Amino acid sequence: KLVLDNNVLFSLMNPNSTASYLFSVLKAEFFAPEFIRSELNEHKIECLFKSKLSEYEFDIRQAEVEENIKFFKSSKYEDFLKKSLNNIPDPDDVDFLALALAINATIWSNDPHLKQQSLVEVYSTKELIDKLLNNKI
Repeated sequence: KLVLDNNVLFSLMNPNSTASYLFSVLKAEFFAPEFIRSELNEHKIECLFKSKLSEYEFDIRQAEVEENIKFFKSSKYEDFLKKSLNNIPDPDDVDFLALALAINATIWSNDPHLKQQSLVEVYSTKELIDKLLNNKI
């Protein structure tokens, strides 16, 4: 079980990214807070630029990616928000930690400050690639 943060989700919009390759080969369940969808729409122009996809291709890619992620409303993990807020340096990441706690999952994030908490494991894209290459996942 992997909770995706917003930067990983943004990376998945580029079908040629390392994150997209991992997303397609990992035998994992993917989860994310519901609000991440609106953040993706807020950053759509930047994602379009980085992915080099047309808007039509981007919309198709977004649908493909989102079909493989289970999204949770904050009400499903609200019992873990206070605990998360007390254990994380960046309040913007509270929802990812709370969701991971609620569903007993690991977080996939490239933000090093998420590793400053000790409640759940956090793997970067590089760490997941290393685990994959060493047959540890």
